[in-house]
Amino acid sequence: MEEIQFLWRWLHVLSGVMWIGLLWYFNFVQIPNMPKIPDDQKPAIGKVIAPAALFWFRWAAMATIVTGLLLAGSNGYIVDAIALGFTDAGASTAIGIGMWLGAIMWFNVWFIIWPNQKRALGMVDAEPDVKKQSARTAMLFSRTNTMLSIPMLFCMVSAQNPWYF
Repeated sequence: MEEIQFLWRWLHVLSGVMWIGLLWYFNFVQIPNMPKIPDDQKPAIGKVIAPAALFWFRWAAMATIVTGLLLAGSNGYIVDAIALGFTDAGASTAIGIGMWLGAIMWFNVWFIIWPNQKRALGMVDAEPDVKKQSARTAMLFSRTNTMLSIPMLFCMVSAQNPWYF
């Protein structure tokens, strides 16, 4: 059983690093630098780089949540964590807050950011004003996820040190 728990933890951390790394890339590198890119070069971002990055971004989110749930289940704290430590405060509360924040972020990726990015990047047909609004919505929810990632990461790490809670 320890080998399975190690495998889930390793895959959870690996996919989480990819997910949050791409989230921070979008918000700290790509979005702020788009105005500096000459107009003739922007199609390469929208047609090549962004779709590839968004593919890995959304599937890393999926892998992170699935492996996190498998890890919590195999370690036996999934119910306490989802209930925010109702029956066992401490580490379960911290990991539970992190899990809920991660679940909100996952939902944002799959059901708000991705559908809006498809319209903004022209992957699906949309009127110009809808494309513009979709780009703004995707950016705002991406920024929201960036802000949520900080307490989420804190909770996930501090669960190993329950004296914080």
